[in-house]
Amino acid sequence: FDKRGADAVFAFQLRNPVHNGHALLMNDTRRRLLEMGFKNPILLLHPLGGFTKADDVPLPVRMEQHSKVLEDGVLDPETTIVSIFPSPMHYAGPTEVQWHAKARINAGANFYIVGRDPAGMGHPTEKRDLYNPDHGKKVLSMAPGLEKLNILPFKVAAYDTVAKKMAFFDPSRSKDFLFISGTKMRAFAKSGENPPDGFMCPGGWKVLVDYYNSLQTEEAAVATV
Repeated sequence: FDKRGADAVFAFQLRNPVHNGHALLMNDTRRRLLEMGFKNPILLLHPLGGFTKADDVPLPVRMEQHSKVLEDGVLDPETTIVSIFPSPMHYAGPTEVQWHAKARINAGANFYIVGRDPAGMGHPTEKRDLYNPDHGKKVLSMAPGLEKLNILPFKVAAYDTVAKKMAFFDPSRSKDFLFISGTKMRAFAKSGENPPDGFMCPGGWKVLVDYYNSLQTEEAAVATV
């Protein structure tokens, strides 16, 4: 960060490939920091490197996809540092998010983007989230030891079917927006179906399609043995 001349570092954690909604949020955060008077905010893109859910995209594939996002200019390589966060995801909700936040202080961040239901998961038997989706942000606002970290609320982004791009969700015209979950994104890639134009950069999407094609090839080879 010193070599980049950063006067602010904002961290973004994810365990999925970067789509244009993520990029919109990160780029908008940098814009907000510039408006606050910072001259050179640097993004710390911090993908989880430990275990995640079995159906998640593996880390090496995600890292390749992140590289394509930078190559395609969706995120600015000059103001972005990609580094693996070597932690597993325990899906422990508001308790775990305190660890995520404090670890980013040690990594050099002074701003942390926090979204809806951080480190959360679905309820095992009921059709709802296991944790209250707002509790993560509330806990971080009260947790001791986080005085040096500014918590930035996560704006919700979705696919705007009118503008045909990812945009911040507008409740006044909710019918115009399509929410594409990580599960749905992976289903698109597995089937070879393209997502709506503007959802993800072409280079990044190709990485996912190639990965799932390789799995199908391996499965077919095993089946013939």
